Amino acid sequence: MQSSVRRPLSGGFAILCATLLGMHAQTAEPLRSPQVKTPDGILEGVISADGKVRTFKGVPYAAPPVGGLRWKAPQPVQPWTGVRQAAGYGPRCMQARIYDDMVFHDAGPSEDCLYLNLWMPAEPDKKKLPVMVWIHGGGFIAGATSEPRQDGGNLSKRGVLVVSMNYRMGIFGFFSHEELDKESGRNASGNYGLLDQVAALQWVQRNIALFGGDPANVTIFGESAGSFSVSALMASPLARGLFQRAIGESGAYFGTTLELVPREQSEKIQLDFARTALGVTSLEALRSKPASELLETSTKQQKVSFEPNIDGYFLVEDVYTTFAKGRQHKVPLLAGWNANEGDFHAFFEKDEATAKNYVARAKTTFGDKAGAFLKVYPGGTDAEAKSSAQDLTGDQFIAYSTWKWIEMHQATGQLPIYRYQFDQAPPAAGGGPGPGGAYHSAEIEFVFNVLPSKPLPWSQDDKKLSDLMSVYWSNFAKHGDPNGPGLPQWPVFGKSGGYPVMHLSTNSHVEPEQHRNRYEFLDTLRK
Repeated sequence: MQSSVRRPLSGGFAILCATLLGMHAQTAEPLRSPQVKTPDGILEGVISADGKVRTFKGVPYAAPPVGGLRWKAPQPVQPWTGVRQAAGYGPRCMQARIYDDMVFHDAGPSEDCLYLNLWMPAEPDKKKLPVMVWIHGGGFIAGATSEPRQDGGNLSKRGVLVVSMNYRMGIFGFFSHEELDKESGRNASGNYGLLDQVAALQWVQRNIALFGGDPANVTIFGESAGSFSVSALMASPLARGLFQRAIGESGAYFGTTLELVPREQSEKIQLDFARTALGVTSLEALRSKPASELLETSTKQQKVSFEPNIDGYFLVEDVYTTFAKGRQHKVPLLAGWNANEGDFHAFFEKDEATAKNYVARAKTTFGDKAGAFLKVYPGGTDAEAKSSAQDLTGDQFIAYSTWKWIEMHQATGQLPIYRYQFDQAPPAAGGGPGPGGAYHSAEIEFVFNVLPSKPLPWSQDDKKLSDLMSVYWSNFAKHGDPNGPGLPQWPVFGKSGGYPVMHLSTNSHVEPEQHRNRYEFLDTLRK
């Protein structure tokens, strides 16, 4: 079954207006030029209506991966002459309509999609700004940088330079083939979407100083598949030296939600897909297929996943093994997950959510470990069974893998780790807490400080939390430590044997780690 990251339905959006201004409204002093000369050509950006943010959108960081470049590692940008307008988002990468809550502001999906965006203070108070590179989520099959909830303008006002990039997904980003192995010269294929992320980080190293950023102070951060990507980049030899800090929001390659398989295995499965579903197997014939046909055919089927693999190049081994051996990039880590990542229906499926059905399913699912399971996920009453099933599905989906990532990095990384749990339920459209609680992806608007991107009745408490989180995240990017004057103190996780967790909510506070017994039980299942 194709893995994906489910997101709850939400409607509406708001766009931050962008108008080119030549003078600062209050000081009447010239703003920094919206033009920047890069090695590829001159870019002209936009200065926001309030004069505080300078943006460059739709900046190419690699050549269009079309024609003979389909399923190739990203290639250099073709330089341009004259001034290139950088006022709008580039096309999103090829994808079907998967998640109802994703609202895009670009021209639509295209194979020509390797573009990035930059937001920075129009008049920064320092010459070298810390850089935060965002990696969007969407299960490696959907998503793009043009969503209003990922607008980096307000976050950049915290004194950072925010970058986001599109990367290839699905069959376009993760198709492996033996002919591609030979063509690569590295006996590797299939991780083109992750190689795109590396190419974007390399672009940052080459160019970011021209925009006022510090290439020696780069933080990668991502949510869901973006967080999985962060864990993979920490393990990849290709990303060494490209970032100095990492933030993961909900997910890592230490569980079963998105599993890495050897390249040889993915090639066998995907070659069979090409033969049976597309009717061709040669690389030449596959490259001649229209992008729309590849997308439609791969989306309709449910048996074959197009996701990252262990290709021997981007990933020389499983991410877990890299961390276990202490070969990951040794950088400070801020990571956590949301309180309501799961859905009890996924455990009960078509059965009624009762204690009787819960225990029966526990015995079927966990066999001789059912007794141990029921001790940490009890189901003595119908209400308790429903609650435990909710916890279990959230743990299996996201929490355990993120917990294990933190544990592994703590054991072998030897650098500070800060762990959080996001507890704030976004409001329902009609007011009051939303029915999904602090669901998967709910923290994104808070991190980017763009709550109005969804037309919900946000409270003052929501706005205060969003302010707090954007400061925590930007402080971590600046110093490798989220703490700062006037903020609730966030202790280092695991220091001196303690396991403090920052609970982000109306009253953000630190509590000792809870439910360690649940994660330790799930840990026994992988052994």
